[in-house]
Amino acid sequence: MFDHHKSKGWPLRVMARLLCVSLSGYHAWIRRPNCPRHDKDAWYQSIIKELFEQSRQTYGSPRIFEDLRALGHRISEKRVARLMREMGISPVQKRRSVRTTVSDIHGWHAPNLLDREFRADAPNIKWVGDITYIDTHQGWLYLATVIDLFSRRVVGWAFSTTIDASLVCSALSMAVRQRKPAPGVIFHSDRGSQYASHGFRSLCTLHGIEQSMSGRGDCYDNAVAESFFHSLKIDLVHRRRYQTTDEARSDIFSYIEGFYNACRRHSTINYCSPEQWEQQHAA
Repeated sequence: MFDHHKSKGWPLRVMARLLCVSLSGYHAWIRRPNCPRHDKDAWYQSIIKELFEQSRQTYGSPRIFEDLRALGHRISEKRVARLMREMGISPVQKRRSVRTTVSDIHGWHAPNLLDREFRADAPNIKWVGDITYIDTHQGWLYLATVIDLFSRRVVGWAFSTTIDASLVCSALSMAVRQRKPAPGVIFHSDRGSQYASHGFRSLCTLHGIEQSMSGRGDCYDNAVAESFFHSLKIDLVHRRRYQTTDEARSDIFSYIEGFYNACRRHSTINYCSPEQWEQQHAA
């Protein structure tokens, strides 16, 4: 009765009549301290707490549910959500963002080749990139990233205390070194002046990369890159108070390689991590 009422919403009164159980007896069983259901809940809560800590306190009930399912536990997502509410654990919420894109409305821009088609059938077909900021006591630290849309893997990144063309060039150069893409890969970004610079355009031409850019002022055209920065800020940056830029660099490197690429589940790739997804689809 408890399972069907909580997970499927079946009326207690109807079930009690069909099963010849009194409602008062049912509620007395629920309140009993040594109720097996309470014991099972407590056991699940200990596992949920451990999984939540392993996720760096970033997972909500859908990803915790997927972790439990991967471990072989038969439990509903609604029950996971209820237990997490009772435990008072949830991921942190989004903070106000700061604008980092400065574009020249009369300057050069590439056509929107991506056109919000954020899926790719293989690695190194479509990449997206963007820039964000990290606040430290030494001043702003800027991060540029390159993400492969096939697996959502961060394949290139770079840090700088100045937001200029060399920052995005360094991130793209890392992606090229790591992935060695064939000519024709699409790289999509916003219309930031860094991506429209002569240096970045020349680098794309050198490696046979086709540039694509969002419509003016439209963040949804680069939603995957924006989503990564949202995750980074919620999962990590908003939980820290960085004293130095070196401290921030080290922490973010650990997050990208040690957690995001290797472990973090993504709903768009069947709740696999980027590395798992690429391994599953390797030729």
